[in-house]
Amino acid sequence: MISFKQLPLEAKAAVAAGVVFFSMMLSRSYLAEKLDPRMRRWLLRLQMALFANALMLIGSLHVWRSTVTTFSRSSAASSFCFMPWKIAVFMFLALAHSSFFTLLFLVAEEPYFFSLAAYTCLGAYIILIFFLFTLGSVEQAYKFLAGRSAKAGAGNKNRTVMKPVLAVMLTVVLTVVGLLNASQPPTVNTVEIPVHKLPSTMNNLKVVLLSDIHLGPTVGKTKLTMIVRMVKALKPDITVIVGDLTDSEAEIIRPAVEPLGELNSPLGTYFVTGNHEYYTSDVSNWFELLKSFNIRPLHNENVKIISPRSADDWFCLAGVDDIEADVLRYSGHGMDLKKALRGCSSERAIMLLAHQPIAAKWALQERPDINLVLSGHTHGGQIFPLNAGAYFLNPFFVGLYKVGQNTFVYVSPGTMYFGIPMRLGSRAEITEIILRSP
Repeated sequence: MISFKQLPLEAKAAVAAGVVFFSMMLSRSYLAEKLDPRMRRWLLRLQMALFANALMLIGSLHVWRSTVTTFSRSSAASSFCFMPWKIAVFMFLALAHSSFFTLLFLVAEEPYFFSLAAYTCLGAYIILIFFLFTLGSVEQAYKFLAGRSAKAGAGNKNRTVMKPVLAVMLTVVLTVVGLLNASQPPTVNTVEIPVHKLPSTMNNLKVVLLSDIHLGPTVGKTKLTMIVRMVKALKPDITVIVGDLTDSEAEIIRPAVEPLGELNSPLGTYFVTGNHEYYTSDVSNWFELLKSFNIRPLHNENVKIISPRSADDWFCLAGVDDIEADVLRYSGHGMDLKKALRGCSSERAIMLLAHQPIAAKWALQERPDINLVLSGHTHGGQIFPLNAGAYFLNPFFVGLYKVGQNTFVYVSPGTMYFGIPMRLGSRAEITEIILRSP
């Protein structure tokens, strides 16, 4: 029987990831209500960081072998540049691995340079892994098709060396493009949506949709100030924030949140939780902080949005907790559609705020009379090559979807980004929604 010591490093990393994952499940199920919020928050963040690092170690070993070990066997190894290259690869991997730990130690009003560098390396790491795997697969396919007629020689050695060189070059180019894209202000996307049963006095009502701002290690007060300024310029009747506003505790990041107090939509500003709010284990404090800025959390509840022109005309705006609250067994929280829609008659237009598209799907299965669901969560994949995974894992990906005859779902690609300060194959967006009555 093979002992643990005899396992290859990749297998050991996989075992470590499995152990951490099991501990996460254990703490979610059996320890969730026994730990105080602060200890629970630290334990969850630490477990997530360790789990991610254990999985990344498998990829990092492949990166090292492809970009360092391979070169050590070539003529380049004798060059004076090889040692600096070796150090650079090590530092790159170390920074990428450290990114998840910045959530524990490096969160303030504005991002630290180290956090930005670490998450940039994480983004580049993901792209590099993809290209190394893709080019490696192409090489293996070539060898298979060439069969035994292929002869080993200088040509094969050159291809072996060129594979990581090409992967690194492509990664550098796409990383720079991604950083430049993410550094731009969000695009204002105007969408007209017909809403069945919307009163005629509320025709052309303007709703501004924000999602996935992710205040934390790489998004701070400066970015939020820019977003608030852009929202105010649109002069919305209603502003809604559909989750993942933050990645940190309210007290730590309070100064960065202050610009939200400048939002002054006439018919109100509303908020629902995303999965990342529950990762902070600080939802109650976030609710109180948002209320101090006149932002109303919709905690499985609804409000009447009354027409400024007629008190008899209104529609129901409801919001549900994110489904991650159920997974984490977060006390007093969890998606409860019946409670959220209590008092919302099917004779009136109903708009629902639900962070994850899967929650939108579940809500429409239970209440097909909902007219419009606003969601986020997917980020449009945020960076290549994660776009494909986000597309296949969500029932609605990005943009406007018509479901049935009188129902629409709109999924925001996110107003900022999570962690990695890059956008590739996606865009950051502030959505200006114009509601049209029949």
